[in-house]
Amino acid sequence: MFLAHVSQCYPTHLSAFPQELKQLLLCHHSVLNPELRMTFCKALILLRNKGLINPTDLLELFFELLRCQDKLLRKTLYIHIVTDIKNINAKHKNNKVNTSLQNFMYTMLRDGNVTAAKMSLDVMIELYNRNIWNDAKTVNVITTACFSKVTKIQVAALKFFLGKDEDPKQDSDSESEDDGPSARDIIMRYATGKKNTKHKRKLEKAMKVLKKHKKKKKKELFSFSAIHLIHDPQDFAEKLLHQLERSKERFEVKIMLLDLISRLVGIHELFLFNFYPFVQRFLQPHQQEVTKILLYTAQATHHLVPPEIIQPVLRTIANNFITDRNSGEVMTVGINAIKEVSSRCPLAMTEELLQDLAEYKSHKDKNVMMAAKTLINIFRSTNPQMLNRKDRGKPTESSRDARVLEYGELDAKDYIPGAEVLEDEKSENEVEGEEGWEDVSLSEDEEDDGEWIDVHHSSDEEQKTGEENVKTLSLEEQKAKAASISISRLFTQDDFKKIRLAQMSKEVRFASSKVQKRKNIEITDDEANRGELLSLRDIEHLHKKPKSDKETRLATAAAGKTERNTFVRKKSRLNPFASTTNKEKRKKKNFMMMKYSQNIRMKGKRSFRDKQLALRDALLKKKKLLN
Repeated sequence: MFLAHVSQCYPTHLSAFPQELKQLLLCHHSVLNPELRMTFCKALILLRNKGLINPTDLLELFFELLRCQDKLLRKTLYIHIVTDIKNINAKHKNNKVNTSLQNFMYTMLRDGNVTAAKMSLDVMIELYNRNIWNDAKTVNVITTACFSKVTKIQVAALKFFLGKDEDPKQDSDSESEDDGPSARDIIMRYATGKKNTKHKRKLEKAMKVLKKHKKKKKKELFSFSAIHLIHDPQDFAEKLLHQLERSKERFEVKIMLLDLISRLVGIHELFLFNFYPFVQRFLQPHQQEVTKILLYTAQATHHLVPPEIIQPVLRTIANNFITDRNSGEVMTVGINAIKEVSSRCPLAMTEELLQDLAEYKSHKDKNVMMAAKTLINIFRSTNPQMLNRKDRGKPTESSRDARVLEYGELDAKDYIPGAEVLEDEKSENEVEGEEGWEDVSLSEDEEDDGEWIDVHHSSDEEQKTGEENVKTLSLEEQKAKAASISISRLFTQDDFKKIRLAQMSKEVRFASSKVQKRKNIEITDDEANRGELLSLRDIEHLHKKPKSDKETRLATAAAGKTERNTFVRKKSRLNPFASTTNKEKRKKKNFMMMKYSQNIRMKGKRSFRDKQLALRDALLKKKKLLN
């Protein structure tokens, strides 16, 4: 260590000192004394910090030393390797060093020593999580660890692809939460007019639509950028499925493999037709972790999967879960799973199955009833023709314009839908004063004094007149106007806000006033977020809390009770094994034995003064005992 400290002072004399240390460790690291080996490694780390050793050679040596049966040494080397690579890439990416080390680690993952391979994988995962090696090459090297024969290495690689990569709270400040119409804007639009029940119902429905759109715009809780960086996800998913089919690992490892395959299929929209019959075998109510398996089944469906592949899965779920011989919770889970699958692949649902499931809207169990109503609500917006006439509801303007897409069809538009509510470029200067009110309306959201009701906003009136003018146009004229406006001007954020407000109002307005009035079915659960991934809550969601059994209720009651010993004064006795006093013995005697004693007979004949004195003495004695 002394030579390492003074090595920069004698560069000529100690020029071969680092190489000798490396050669000594490389040849004899398995037989060296642990303390001496640790001292040599610390000396090399010190020389590296002084810049006297090439980082590539030293790090390759340290990866070789990870084979040693010395836990403290491995921990020290792990910390140094991560820190050194971080310092190398601090100012800029050193691609030369990174490429050579990544190639070396690719060979280390195939090393026969399990400890060295696991530590190398941990180093790569740690560097990726620190955004140092967050490139595609690192991710594709880690994919090879998913096929390791060692369970520990395989599970670490699977957790890497299934875990969190970024903090979901990051960049939340940069995202503007006021993007789109706010609740204030909708209230302002409905502030005028008749204050009747119909007007109030329209306002409530508009607020419900706004809440649904805000829920759709929420960011994903997880960022799976590692899955997006895989070079050949189709081949990777096929290999994982082949490994899963002949795997003899624990059930928890198989569940992780199922989760990763379903995410790969859902995110990259892969064709893995053998996956669905394999999962179909586990779709039984008594199966362990069946809700997770249902979640992975829904996660692995997308609009490019042929409907005839998904239909057997839907029939299996309906036959095994949605029957009266099962409990209400099991039926609810089955309907929720079918809802998630059919929302991602609507063509897989048959008309007969949908109408059968819609009949559960009058089931005695509230959870089943609400799940069936949610399924009906989804098909009202996607394909209302599959429902019975009584379940379709009043057709709105958005459902009138909706069209069922065939398999593989894309609805590409050459205009921005909803742009017909905007004015032409000529009248753009007339609405420039709108920005000031938008800022005020967004900044005063938290006020509760109600003063904003007295303010009249001209842009709201213009929005109303614009929508009224659009109503007079036919569908073709609206498309032509939207196309002409889309190519004639650049849209601002306020323009997009108006468009979104108009599109949301289409979901509230009925297509024709001649439609027969009927009772609205109120759905308390909003449509779930249709992102890349689902959560277990989408499958296990219950509208009514299930009843607790007797054991749970007794345990809850016992947990709320306090011990009676806390209210009892503890007897202080110097010797716990000593005999009791005569006074204590008298307290335990039978009353019939004490009935004719002198004290008992004289107790009832005491004067008022004697009673006062006895009470005083008793209170003084009690006070003395408490102190």
